[in-house]
Parts: sequence; C-alpha cells; structure tokens
Amino acid sequence: MPSRSSKPVDKLTTDEAQASLAELAAEIVAHDRRYHSEDKPIISDGDYDALRVRNAEIEAKFPELVRADSPSRSVGAAPSGTFSQVQHAKPMLSLDNAFADADVADFVASVRRFLAWPADQPLVFTAEPKIDGLSMSLRYENRKLVTAATRGDGSTGENVTANIRTIGEIPERLPDDAPDIVEVRGEVYMRRDDFFALNQRMAETGQNFANPRNSAAGSLRQKDSAVTKSRPLKFFAYAWGETSEPLGETQFDVVQLFRRWGFPVNEHMVRCTTVAEILTHYHAIDAERAALPYDIDGAVYKVDQLGLQERLGFRARSPRWAIAHKFAAEKAITTLNGIDIQVGRTGALTPVARLEPVTVGGVVVTNATLHNEDYIKGLGNKGEPIRAEGHDIRIGDKVIIQRAGDVIPQILDVVMEKRPADAEPYRFPNRCPVCDSHAVREEGEAVRRCTGGLVCPAQAVERIRHFVSRNALDIEGLGEKQIEFFFRHDNPALRIRTPADIFTLQTRQSGSLTKLEHIDGFGAVSVRKLFAAIDDRRQVQFSRFLFALGIRHIGETIARRLARHFLSFAAMRKVSQDARMPVSKSDPGNSAWQEIVGINGIGAIVAEALVDFFVEGHNSDALDALLAEVTPVDEEPVAAVSSPVAGKTVVFTGSLEKMSRDEAKAMAERLGAKVAGSVSKKTDLVVAGPGAGSKMKQASDLGIEVIDEEQWFELVGQGR
Repeated sequence: MPSRSSKPVDKLTTDEAQASLAELAAEIVAHDRRYHSEDKPIISDGDYDALRVRNAEIEAKFPELVRADSPSRSVGAAPSGTFSQVQHAKPMLSLDNAFADADVADFVASVRRFLAWPADQPLVFTAEPKIDGLSMSLRYENRKLVTAATRGDGSTGENVTANIRTIGEIPERLPDDAPDIVEVRGEVYMRRDDFFALNQRMAETGQNFANPRNSAAGSLRQKDSAVTKSRPLKFFAYAWGETSEPLGETQFDVVQLFRRWGFPVNEHMVRCTTVAEILTHYHAIDAERAALPYDIDGAVYKVDQLGLQERLGFRARSPRWAIAHKFAAEKAITTLNGIDIQVGRTGALTPVARLEPVTVGGVVVTNATLHNEDYIKGLGNKGEPIRAEGHDIRIGDKVIIQRAGDVIPQILDVVMEKRPADAEPYRFPNRCPVCDSHAVREEGEAVRRCTGGLVCPAQAVERIRHFVSRNALDIEGLGEKQIEFFFRHDNPALRIRTPADIFTLQTRQSGSLTKLEHIDGFGAVSVRKLFAAIDDRRQVQFSRFLFALGIRHIGETIARRLARHFLSFAAMRKVSQDARMPVSKSDPGNSAWQEIVGINGIGAIVAEALVDFFVEGHNSDALDALLAEVTPVDEEPVAAVSSPVAGKTVVFTGSLEKMSRDEAKAMAERLGAKVAGSVSKKTDLVVAGPGAGSKMKQASDLGIEVIDEEQWFELVGQGR
C-alpha cells in the first residue's frame, strides 16, 4: 500500500503525522479534480483508495490533527465551469469504502453501535452493484423534468439538463401520483459493447476514450446536445434528494417505486439481514461481473429502513448508513520507460512512472505513481522489503501492474528474469527539478521536499491556483494556463505573484505600454470578461475568503465553522491576534485561545495554525494589501426557525443512554445549534448524563443551564 510516511501509523510522531496529513490532503484533492471535473484521472482506484485509507488511519490515531481540508470531509470536486451551476437542495455525498470482508463486518457493527441496536434484533441492509459511471440528480417539479445536475463538489453541480433529455431511458414526466417535487438520483453509464463500438468510430478521427466511465462523462459534458444524443448513454436510478413528501419507508421499496415510474433500476439489488448474507451476495456479484454488460467496481450496502437512516445521519462527506465494498484490482505486465518527478504545492517531490501503453480490462494505461523514493527502492513502512528478495524498480524493467477500475495502475512487482543487463538503480534527485533548490528528506519521512518554498514556481503557482479555485474565490478566466502566464510574465504590470496582485492587475496594465488585449490568447472580449470576473469577487463570502487564504489546516469545512462562529472576518482576526497559546499542559491559554478551541471541530492544531497565520508580520502585510481590494462579507447566522435550540451553543457531557454522543451532536446541529467541546461563557446549555464531571461543575460556576438527556428530548420535541 502506498504511504505518505516510511513509518507505520502507530510509530508516527505528532509532527510526522501532521506533515503526512498535509501532503495527503493536497494529493487527494488534486486527484479528485482530475477524476470528477476533468475526467482525466492519473492514478488507479486502488492507488487512490490507498491514499484515503492512509489518511483515515492517521486521523484515527491523531484525531486532534484532523485538517479542515481533510479528504474525509470533502466530496468530489468543484464543477468544471463548462456549464452553469446548480445548487443541490440536498448534498450529493460520497461513500466510505470497504476493501475486505472484515471492513464490512466493522461497518455493520458500527451501525449497531451508533443506534444502540441489540445484537439479537434483525437489521436489514440492501446490497447492489456499484456502477462505474457519472452521478446524476434529476429534479422533477409538478412531475416534469426541470433540471439535471452532476454531483460536482457535492453542494454544487453542473447543469446538463439539455443533454440528459437525450437519454431515452430517463422519463420526461412522472405518473400523476408522484410528489410535486422529487429529485431522482442515480448513475449515467455506458455499456461495454457500446463503448468499444464508439471508440472504433472515434478512432477514425484520431480520438478515443480511456474507459466506459470516461466515455459516459465526456459524452454528457458535450456543449452540443446533438453530440450527446449520438452517444449510447444509459441510466440506473438508486437514490433521491429533495422530495415534497415521503416516498416510502425503506430503501428497497423506494427503488421499486422508481421502477414503477419508468426508471431503469438494477436487477441485482437484494435485501440482506446478516454480514454473511451481505458477503455471499458480494462474492456472487464479483464472480458475475465479467458477464455483466456494464462496468462495476464493487457493491454498495445501505441500511434499508429510512427511519434508521435519518437517525444515523451523515459525516462530513458520507452517510453513516452506507458503504461501498470495492473489488480487487486487475493485473497486467508492461515496460517502465521512464520516471518523471512532479512537484506539488507543499514542495513534495512525487515520482511518476511512464509506462509502455498496455490494455488492462479494456483500458489503455500509460502512467502510474511510484509514491516515494523508498517505494522505488523496494522498502516498506518499517524499512522492510516489499517485493521478493527486496529488489528495486529500474527504468527498462518489466513491471507487474494492477488496475482497480481506473486509468492509471499501481506497480506491484518487477519480473526480475526480464531485467535488462544495463538497468541501473534509480537515483532520486536531491534538487528540485523546477527551481533547482535543495530537496531534503527529514528524518522519519518518506517524502523529499523542495526547500525553495518562496521561490519555487511550482509551489507559488499552486498557491495562486488555490486562491482562485472554484471553492475559494472562484474567479472565472483565471485557469491554469492564465495563472502560469501572469506568474511568469516579464512585465511587472502583467505579473501576478500574490492574491492582491490579481485585483490591481487592471490598474497596472492600463498604465503599461503592453496591453493585455493585444497579447495572443486574449483579446478585448476575454480581457473585459476577466476584469469583470475579478471585480465581481471584490466582495466575497467570509468562509470562502478564509478558505482561499490557504492557511494550513483551514479547509472548507473548518472555514465554514469559523465563519458561523465569528460571523465577521475582522472579529476572527482580532481574536486570533489576541489569543495566547498555552505554554504548558497546565496552562489553558487566555480567553481568546479558549474561545477558538471551544468551537466544535476546532482543535489545538487548527487553532495554532490560525493564530500563527494572523500574528506573522509577512502574512499581515500581504493580508492588508488584499483587504484593501477585497471585502469579506459577514456570515449570516444559521438558525432553524422552528427549533428551540437554534443558534445556541450546546455542550454534551457524561454518558448518554438513549443515543450515542455522535448521534446527539448530529441531532443538535440539524436543529441549528452549535456543538462545543468545552464549557465557556458563550455556552448556552449543557446536556449532562451519568458520570458528568468537570464540565458540569464549570457550567454551575458560570450559571449555565444544565439538563439531562430526557429533558433534552422534551426540549427539542423528539421524545424517545
């Protein structure tokens, strides 16, 4: 399994774990963009899943280090910009993955634990194939199809309504007994035989798709719906979003309702009541997958009863009541033609294998990540050999690769008897291939990093890209090519090196003899649109602005939490500047520090990163220059009007008997409350169970209301 560290997780120091999580977050978000937005992944599903597994293992061991931009809290990638955007009424989340039978047993056990479900009480799950296609949400109003949107980043997708209407399997109208509003969700895919026939036709024009999934995604994202209509796209319905009335009581029954409405649903969906039944169905699907006319990459299990799904709720990026059980990878042999080194935003040097093209499961693959220099040497987490006889990987080798349903494989091993006589051990560079700065590897780290953080274009450009990215300031017209152009331009009037430079560009270039509209690749119309897009972001939502700054550990989720708490950027900045961090374990820090760490989901690591950013002089100078051009708009307080705890800060302490702690927090947040981990002057309510200790005493000392679990249910009107 690829790792971001040469040490096993239980041997990592706090600093090593923190560095590993930072690198994993950056790498995974890049792969998400390539897969979901660009339909051009560069690593295999198995490789990608291994990165997420490593991330989850470190987070489980070091929960206080969970990053704001953690992959465990994000879904998909931002919409590409080719189509208009659609805000999903209910998020389209991803699923957690299981890779072994034991993972499935753990999932079922976790569901029972969360619900406090007795071991002898049956618990029903649905099991169905996991279609390898493009997620889609179809919105019907008054039983007419009005909008079709891709998943995008889970909150916002692309409007592909015109193209979806070309798929004959998708009804334009629903029966008269359907609700006034219903969002039917499922997967757009392409059958394998249709894919091969399409690629044959496209080969005549010098074009082709890598696999059926990419073919379906590329066909659906055509600007001309007539092109989409010429492509043989199919659809399976299996889920739903917003509805104006309940659709049923179980997952299985609602899917059968979709069938009655005219949607194709998968015939291999069954109900199971035990782990053994679930796994039996999984292995049956695995055995049959080659005979299926479409690609699948696993099975999906969901709690069948919708009332229990509601109680289980969601994590940041996935429901607690469902999991995807992935299949094993496919394998092939090819030649390693070369090794390239890529430099990421954090300065990490990542080796990429260039392969002799080979077909694996109908897909031509040419590249693979080699993870790190130890992996090339044949060393594992503990320095142990990871291949037979501890052999390394060399250019010219015949390598065994595996693919797990995606374009790029993982190199598993080397066919030693076919190694060329002149093959030499690969020497990993000790200088950055981009800026020629020293590339160093800290003790205990598997990653070698460029030390030229302030001068390395690869890192600086990535920071600007992050600032203007879809989920940050979202400035249309500043894509990768444009950022590279402005960053490297010789004329200072056209150069962008800091975020503030973006907003002074129009003024600077207007006084220059070199006009942007006279440069190849631009033009008067595109320049006018670019400046309009920049001006449109001179006022931006507080949480987006904070995320765009790229503060270590401050991703979208944490940025939103901070924004909801402080409401204004100025207030957050002042508290952060006033905060005094603890200097010892017995030192609690000052009240400003306690306010930050008391926010639910904000631990000491995130708080320290926030404080460090705002007290650093260079950051303050750059921020002041940016704030002279951009105004963060205050956050609107989030409140559920009908909830008696909306807008209040609640702390749960002690043992809860009718619900788990996670379930309690999820319930409170659904009702509009803020859940804090510690008691402070800003706490409104403490819910205390048996065994409550210091938090209950603190609440008493501060005169804060304390209630028990039963009173909590009475208060929120959800008695049990």
